[in-house]
Formats: sequence, C-alpha cells, structure tokens
Amino acid sequence: MIRAVGAALLALALAGPAGSHEVRPAYLELSEAPDGDYEVLFKVPLRGPMRLGLRVRLPEACRTLATPERRNVSGASLERWQIRCEGGLDGRILGVDGLTTTLTDVLVRIQGADGNVQLARLTPAAPSLRVEEAPARSQVVTTYFRLGVEHILLGIDHLLFVAALLLLVHGWRALAATVTAFTVAHSLTLAAATLGWVRVPGPPVEATIALSIVFVAAEILHARQGRPGAATRWPWLVAFTFGLLHGLGFAAALAEIGLPQASIPLALLFFNVGVEAGQLLFVAAALLAWRGGKALGAQRAGGWATPAAAYAIGSLAACWTLERVLGFLP
Repeated sequence: MIRAVGAALLALALAGPAGSHEVRPAYLELSEAPDGDYEVLFKVPLRGPMRLGLRVRLPEACRTLATPERRNVSGASLERWQIRCEGGLDGRILGVDGLTTTLTDVLVRIQGADGNVQLARLTPAAPSLRVEEAPARSQVVTTYFRLGVEHILLGIDHLLFVAALLLLVHGWRALAATVTAFTVAHSLTLAAATLGWVRVPGPPVEATIALSIVFVAAEILHARQGRPGAATRWPWLVAFTFGLLHGLGFAAALAEIGLPQASIPLALLFFNVGVEAGQLLFVAAALLAWRGGKALGAQRAGGWATPAAAYAIGSLAACWTLERVLGFLP
C-alpha cells in the first residue's frame, strides 16, 4: 500500500542500532521508614561492563548510615543504602551528579512515611528536583505516558515491525484491523507480564521479536512475487500473534524502568497509552510521507522502493535474531 515511503523505511532500517532498547533511564527510589530514616535504591544502566558515572546528590542535612551494597542485575548496577535527614526531605533539593554528560534520564520515586508518593524525571537539562510535601497523582500519569511514547519511538525493532505491516497491508479497513489487532495483543501481554501473571525469559522473547520482523519482510517479498502467504491473507491474525510477543518485550523494558508500587495500575495504564500514542505518531508520519510522495509523483519508485525496504528491514532483523540467539546460548 505505502510504496512511496519505501525509501524512508530503507533509511530507517539502515540507521537502526544493533539493539532495540539502548536508551534506558536510571531509577532512584527513596522510601521513608516510620523512624524518619530513608531506604535508598539506585539502579544505574550498564554499558557493557561499565557503569554510567551517576551519583546521587543528597541535601546537606542528609548523611549515609551504612556503606551502600552494590550488585549487578540484568544490565544494571543496583545499589541500596540508608540515609538520615535532619528535618526530613520536604522542600529540599535532590539531584544526580554526572547526568548532564549523558543521554540518560533518571526516574525518581520518593515515598513518605504517610504514603504520599512523588514521581519525577531528571534529565541532563534538569538534573535536580525539589521534594514536595503533597505530590500529585498526575505525576504518575505524565511520567509513564512520556516513558511509553519514548520507548516505542526508540524501540527500532517494534517500529520496523509496524513499518513492515504498513508495506504489506492494502486498504484502509485491512490496515485499521491489523494495527488494532497488534495493539490489543501487546496490551494484553504487557499487562499480564507486568502484573506477574505470565513469566517468560527475556532473551528468547527478544530473539523471537526480531524473527517476527524477518517473517513479515519475507511475506512482503512473496506477495510481490505472486505467492501471497498467511500474513497477506490474514494480516490481522499475524499482527495479533506477534503482538503478544512484542507486549512481552514492552513488559521487560518496563520492568527495567521500575513501577511505583502504590500506583502500579495507573503507571501501567499510561505507559501503555504512551506506547499507543507513539505508535500512532509513527503510523501517521508514514501515511503523511506516502501522501507527500504521491503528490510529488514518487509513486513511480514503488517498483524498487518496497522490495528494497523489505530486504533492508529483513536483513537487519535477521542480524538481530542471530545476535540475540548467540547472546543467550551457553
């Protein structure tokens, strides 16, 4: 259907990184105990064996009670320690040093002894915050909505799968049914995995997600050669089936970020809404590019652009599949 955007998809495929979720935020959590002390959890992404040079900057009234315990888990450095702050944290400035020299954000969660929770996001442009006495629940909504949007727009493998579907499906009704099926499927498994109802090892899921892109890219080429397969005949069914896998991938990314324990349903809902918003932005951009190409007479390039995009998408996804399979084999 969308032939004129083939060249743009080819550029996207060639520009994609070898991995799908390279930009992961750090996570800082402070939980106030009844005695006024705070338990601190700081999760910092690893780049290979190296830990990012991020350090928590506490207010001057705070002091560390014990040496932080550090261990590496799932591509991140996890630190735990206790602090005591004379007069509490309310109204004081909390920050993360070293953030201005990175591309990483820090998701911050501060829970008071009274149950109030403040959520914030520190960025290289804004590496500190003022602790509030009565945080608003809207912070959960805005923070996790933005995380969802950014995750789908930075998740090149998910975008390439959607792009492949756009190249495969013909007709508005079929396209709407296909995108809806994909949305419903990954929403189901995202919720199920995040709530602990389904547990699947991450590396095999990531490898299978890459393989799903190879499959759809091959179906595009088969259809062009007059040999339509299952994805051409029932694109909504294929989108639903593979959407279940992509939802598990979203859940793994959300687990790396962390969820506020007192607001899990709200955070999960708006992370998913953010994912859908980002997906719709991508689809809308692809459709606008197609219309713009038609207006400029670029539809004549459809004879080579669509196969070229399918080969590029499929080749990149095949490399991801091999890389991910080799990554979890003993």
